[in-house]
Amino acid sequence: MKIAVITGASSGIGREMVLEADRRYTFDEIWVIARRAERLAELQSSCRNKIRPVALDLTSREDLAKYSSLLAEEKPDIALLINAAGCGIFGPFKEADPDKLINSVELNSIALTVVTRSSLDYMKSGSNIVNLGSNSSWQPVPICTVYGASKSYVLNFSRALNRELRSSEIGVMCVCPGWIKSEFQENAKHDAYIKYVDRWYGPDEVAKQAMDDLEKGRMVSILGGPVRRQVKLVKFLPVNLIMDIWCKQQGLK
Repeated sequence: MKIAVITGASSGIGREMVLEADRRYTFDEIWVIARRAERLAELQSSCRNKIRPVALDLTSREDLAKYSSLLAEEKPDIALLINAAGCGIFGPFKEADPDKLINSVELNSIALTVVTRSSLDYMKSGSNIVNLGSNSSWQPVPICTVYGASKSYVLNFSRALNRELRSSEIGVMCVCPGWIKSEFQENAKHDAYIKYVDRWYGPDEVAKQAMDDLEKGRMVSILGGPVRRQVKLVKFLPVNLIMDIWCKQQGLK
């Protein structure tokens, strides 16, 4: 059974990844993973491939084990894995709820790692892994400190794994979008702390660019000229200067 597995599929970029993959490829099933089962089931009406809702909380070690057990039971051929689940918090680190910080790290970094490791046993030559990073992957980001650090992990993990799996002909790509209008921003309390945004992009734009770049065999997918220019700049500018610019933009001392 040839399948795609997409996490964070109930909304935002994850949902758009489901729709984009469905338009481009044929699978026996697309396994869509998130906590909200009803949102997952609704995807079938928009997709031609068969959708299998898999309601899991990926911050739960028990639910991660359930995913591994499901793979062992079904023994699918995973042609495409998209790790799009993620969350973050904007605001001063010292004022943050510790439980929310833990959830952010567990979902953005730990769950992605475990889902990828479990899935690899069911992937073969020609399969692909897509991990959702962020424009924050490239630099330290005050007032979303933990989110930025967790996404830096995703970028470096993806690059290293891509090299490891080269001989197996399994591709790994990290998607690093800029500012995206989605439920993520609302849940992260974005508007309370962010004063400056250069440009908003849509989740559908990110998904289309990601699938285009995946088909070109790229290791990183970046949407938009302004974001690409920023990424090039941060490779050469001193870290303190980068943080100074960010803080000035957001009205921070």
